[in-house]
Amino acid sequence: MIRFENVTKVLGRRAVLDDISFEVGEGETFVIVGLSGAGKSVTLKHMIRLMLPDSGSVIIEGEEINHLGRRALQEVRSKFGVLFQSAALLQWMSVCDNVALPLREHTKMPEAEIISQVNEKLELLGLGDAGDKYPSDISGGMQKRAGLARAIIMNPKIVLYDEPTSGLDPVTSRRIDDLIVNMREQLGITSVVVTHDLHSALAIGSRIMMLHEGRIVENATPEGFIKSKNETVQSFLASQYITKKGKWEELIHE
Repeated sequence: MIRFENVTKVLGRRAVLDDISFEVGEGETFVIVGLSGAGKSVTLKHMIRLMLPDSGSVIIEGEEINHLGRRALQEVRSKFGVLFQSAALLQWMSVCDNVALPLREHTKMPEAEIISQVNEKLELLGLGDAGDKYPSDISGGMQKRAGLARAIIMNPKIVLYDEPTSGLDPVTSRRIDDLIVNMREQLGITSVVVTHDLHSALAIGSRIMMLHEGRIVENATPEGFIKSKNETVQSFLASQYITKKGKWEELIHE
C-alpha cells in the first residue's frame, strides 16, 4: 500500500533519510520509532508529499507520487487522514464543527448528512456528548479523540499519527492505543504511527521500524523487535525499561 524505494532526504548538510526502503501492507499498523531527529516525522511528510525526496521513490497503492500533478496529488491525499501531535483543533470552533470541516470544504454533502456523519464518528470515539463543546472545554485526551474523528471523517484508507500519545498521562495514552487498534479492527484502516512511546508501539504495532541517523536499523514484529540483536535497538528498549524479562516475557516466549 505504501512503499519507499531508496529514499534520501538531505536537510542542511545532514541526510535525515539515507537511502531507506520499506513497505507498509494494507491493514497494518506500522509504527516508526527512534530518537528525536531520526527522521520519523520527515518520513510521514513524504507519504503525503509535504516533502519530496532528493532521490528515490515514494509509491502509494502502486502509484509513484513524486511527480504527480495537482489534481492527481489531491486524489492520493484523499486516501489519507492525519492526526497531528497537537490534535490541531481550531479553538474558535465547536468539536462538531472541527470534525465537520473536511466534509464542508471538500464535498457537496447536504448539511443534515454532514451532521449525521459527524455524530456517527463522535459516537464511535466516545465523544457523543462533546459535539457542542469547544476544544478548551475538554481534556487533552478528548482533544486527541476529536482530532482522530476529524482525521477519519472522510473515510480514508490510511491514517497517519504523529506522536498520538504525546503529552498524555499513561491511562489516557492506553485509551488512544485502544482507539488505534479499533480503527484497524472495525474500519480496516491502515495506520502509520510515529511515536517515542515504545509501550504504545509494542501494544498496537503489527510491525515496528526504528530509524537511527537516517537509516533503518530494525523492521520487525513486536516480538522480533524485542529480540533484536542490534545494539541501538536494545539501548532504546532499555531506556524505557523494556527488557527480555519481566512483563514482556510472555511476548517473546522465553
